[in-house]
Amino acid sequence: MALRFKNLDGSGPHPMSTVFQWAVADKVAGRRRKSAATCAMRRVEPDLAVLAVPPAPGEGARLTWLGHASWLVQLEGVSLLIDPVLRDSIPGFIRRNVPPGVPTGQLPPIQATLVSHNHYDHLDLPTVRQVGAPVIGGLGLTRYFQRTGLSVTELDWWGSTRVGAVTVHFVPAQHWSRRGLADVNETLWGGFVVEGTHTRVYHSGDTAYFEGFREIGRRFPGIDAALLPIGAYDPEWFMEKQHMNPEQAVQAYEDLGARRFLAMHWGTFKLTDEPLDEPPQRLDAEWKRRALPVEPLHVLAVGESLTVAPGAPRQG
Repeated sequence: MALRFKNLDGSGPHPMSTVFQWAVADKVAGRRRKSAATCAMRRVEPDLAVLAVPPAPGEGARLTWLGHASWLVQLEGVSLLIDPVLRDSIPGFIRRNVPPGVPTGQLPPIQATLVSHNHYDHLDLPTVRQVGAPVIGGLGLTRYFQRTGLSVTELDWWGSTRVGAVTVHFVPAQHWSRRGLADVNETLWGGFVVEGTHTRVYHSGDTAYFEGFREIGRRFPGIDAALLPIGAYDPEWFMEKQHMNPEQAVQAYEDLGARRFLAMHWGTFKLTDEPLDEPPQRLDAEWKRRALPVEPLHVLAVGESLTVAPGAPRQG
């Protein structure tokens, strides 16, 4: 089958025989690690009055973790959502382990919703429709919104668009796309660099570790905050083509040359075999093994915000 889109290295998703081995054969044979579907998660009640007012131009960026890969990113007087999945469950009867950091009905006015790719744990159409903001995503994404009345801006890798005073860049990731039975890699996946006059924020989307992190860091030097996935990696023989483990996420952070590491994609949905609370433990161990300074590492509570102070004005 010819694929419309491929990764930078030419790869696509696992063949169905490999998917069957992971999803069915290994499970029946008892070869997959067993762990609980829930865990205790830190969650804080956000200050909705504060979130209602995004930082003004030149005041930096406020980043609020809503759970999984969902973020509220506010800068330059603009509020953006990235990969908002805020309902109680996702298709496949996978329920949330922790409520969203901010329920959909309590979000501030949103100027744009950024969608990294079409997997159900990153693109939740009911959430996006309820938010009602214009959508920005990869090539081919418009098909999912034709009956919603929402405007969609499609971007190729390295493409960009403006939302007020903010520039949104779509950048490569090592992943794949599929939402139905016959649409493998028909829409483009990726990550985002959200750029204001003084602040750059990177959201990787779903991704395996790949050489593209160095190129993203080269094209966007001085990334102030990298939002990187640390969960959904076990069994690694199957997941490593599409998700990073915590040790690889630290390497990605160093490849990017980012100032801060913010962990995501863990603790919310039980998608793979590792315990839900294992990823931050491995992240902490790897951070200490590399003797990295403690201050740049942030494992936020769900609903918690981090304000990234502005740096020097961006050039270009």
